[in-house]
Amino acid sequence: MDRVDCVVIGAGVVGLAVARRLAQAGREVIVLEAAEAVGTVTSSRNSEVIHAGIYYRAGSWMARLCVSGKQALYHYCADHGIPHKNCGKLIVATSPKETEKLQSIKVHAEANGVLDMQMLSGDAARALEPALACDAALLSPSTGIIDSHAYMLSLRGEAEERGASFAFHTPLIRAKATGGVIEIDAGGEVPMTLLCNLLVNSAGLSATAIARNVDGMPPDLIPPAYLAKGNYFSCSAKAPFSRLIYPVPEPGGLGVHLTLDMAGQARFGPDVEWIETIDYAVTASRAERFYPAIRRYWPSLPDGALIPSYSGIRPKIVPPVAATQDFLMQGPRDHGVEGLINLFGIESPGLTSSLAIADHVAELADV
Repeated sequence: MDRVDCVVIGAGVVGLAVARRLAQAGREVIVLEAAEAVGTVTSSRNSEVIHAGIYYRAGSWMARLCVSGKQALYHYCADHGIPHKNCGKLIVATSPKETEKLQSIKVHAEANGVLDMQMLSGDAARALEPALACDAALLSPSTGIIDSHAYMLSLRGEAEERGASFAFHTPLIRAKATGGVIEIDAGGEVPMTLLCNLLVNSAGLSATAIARNVDGMPPDLIPPAYLAKGNYFSCSAKAPFSRLIYPVPEPGGLGVHLTLDMAGQARFGPDVEWIETIDYAVTASRAERFYPAIRRYWPSLPDGALIPSYSGIRPKIVPPVAATQDFLMQGPRDHGVEGLINLFGIESPGLTSSLAIADHVAELADV
């Protein structure tokens, strides 16, 4: 039976960052991916935003790793020529009542270590974005956008340069922790059985299912899985904005926001649609909810401009009634299984936090 040092399950952006980090530390790494390529699920179905770390609960993993990961990601992009843009974001209040909330958002961001937020009057915000309708705004200068695919290809390349290998079309069937090692059965056209010293479960939407297939993992420490779909609409009209535009948050979400891709094309979303099974179809009628929300800050949005684009699914580990969730990263000290690290609930800001998450996994693995 073949034996390797480390096996990473999942070649999304976090799995790639983890594989790179372990390989750079001199560990032997194999990445098992059920799909045909890197980043085919959550990592390729998101807003591609580099988040500042504004809204997450103070002291949470999301807040801490987003702020440190953001800095690391900007440095990585600059050093590796990854297309990105530090374009900034405006959080816009369209009524005096919403304007009152901006100061508390700023205070919360500062508690998270986001110290560059700027309060703007309506006139000052329109000086930056003349098409904007607002009473006041908060400017987040450190928010940006990234070509996530180029980033993932770079992570894979660096991992491979340090000796990591990738096995695609290779789903994990089962694993068993025994005698200080983990025995893995993987499927695909060429099924294999491996022994490894370290197994990192970075399977995204499938992370809880993978954990249930690890013999020895305490079932009561595996969180339940929920699916929160986010639908996106593209815009047939040229949006007259150079920054991301977010409304003041509403209960249950951040509202319908405008993000930009690297070509400057606007897209709106995501909304939140709780689903039972994985389904990426975008229903055109959902745009009816988008128009009035968008027109609060962009009144001149033309009729019929919103076009169904794509959707993504957040790997939630809390039910719809819960206010927030946090990253859940378990090492042997948490669950008692030697050599196993589980990454649960890695939704946004997972992309922004990816390098910082990888560093934390390295700590859990005593690298």
